[in-house]
Amino acid sequence: MTKRKICVVITARPSYSRVKTALEAIKNHPDLELQLVIAASALLDRYGSAVNYIKKDGFEITAKVFNVLEGENLTAAAKTTGIGILELSTVFDNIKPDIVVTVADRFETMATAIAASYMNIPLAHIQGGEVTGNIDEKVRHAITKLSDYHFVASESAYERVLKLGENKEMVFNTGCPSIDLAANILSSPDLDFDPYEKYGGVGDMPDLSKGYWVVMQHPVTTEVKEARRQIEQTLTAMHRMNEPVLWFWPNVDAGADATSSGIRTFRENNDISNFHFFKNMEPDDFLRLLINSKGLVGNSSVGIRECAYLGVPVVNIGSRQNKRDRGTNVLDVVYHAEDIFGAAEKQSQQPDRRKSMVYGGGDAGIKIAQLLSTLPLQFHKTIAY
Repeated sequence: MTKRKICVVITARPSYSRVKTALEAIKNHPDLELQLVIAASALLDRYGSAVNYIKKDGFEITAKVFNVLEGENLTAAAKTTGIGILELSTVFDNIKPDIVVTVADRFETMATAIAASYMNIPLAHIQGGEVTGNIDEKVRHAITKLSDYHFVASESAYERVLKLGENKEMVFNTGCPSIDLAANILSSPDLDFDPYEKYGGVGDMPDLSKGYWVVMQHPVTTEVKEARRQIEQTLTAMHRMNEPVLWFWPNVDAGADATSSGIRTFRENNDISNFHFFKNMEPDDFLRLLINSKGLVGNSSVGIRECAYLGVPVVNIGSRQNKRDRGTNVLDVVYHAEDIFGAAEKQSQQPDRRKSMVYGGGDAGIKIAQLLSTLPLQFHKTIAY
């Protein structure tokens, strides 16, 4: 029997960890052939070059799409999406997948969805139905309407996709594949590597043996003009903590230049011997770093998803994760240094770690691969209003 060709498009470093276990399950499934396309910032060194970790994990890359337009502003994001549509259409025409899989809500994923839809290739969307209150939510819902199959990560997301008018027979609450990685980490949570030695980075190398914080803060695309002020508030708060801080560079989003320049200026004007900066890490190593930390500070979805399952305390700042399902491990604050500092202090005094399975129980990748092997290929949408 001819194997069904499943094309998964990875466009950014977070997308890889979001879908890694699904890639493994597709690769190992006897009835599926994995076609892996790497595009956009996942190919760029300045954002951690996720492609290197993908290769190291043993995945064969079918095609690469270089479509990121420099500028890190709203115009560049729109044009990057347009270039992505052009380039991905050519890739799809060459490799002729049976199903295209796209992930979550980043602006580059819109290019994947549009190209596949207009080429009449069935489209599967992982992590649809979630809400954040910004441009990512609009992109996520637009991709839902372009998609044929929906692999959602939570019960509320499942209900929301149905309310968007999608066919119930094609909506599945698989949980989030990133939780699969977190489940594996719980079985061996020790920090078994030296992050400075393995990943380099820049800055002093504070002693981590008595605890440390992890910071990951991205610009908010609907608040671009506030990006510099927002990062300065977090920098001020974490500097005041006077404890080791491992800080990760932002994604390639509109406003990233302002976020990056804010970090550089703060480094130049302050003694930040307790800070160290990284571009990226392998997903497993990053989760081990998180589970052994005092907590995560910032606005990354990893604080909402993986940290909920692991029970890692989180100080979630601002609107980027607004309205998204969360566990009891999260404290929400605004971009104000005093509030961020106070929330971190409170989280560090929690007597125990509060875990949640709101995003699944650790078997999403296998579920997704099995569905991809059996769902009908010639599927015509039945809109149920």
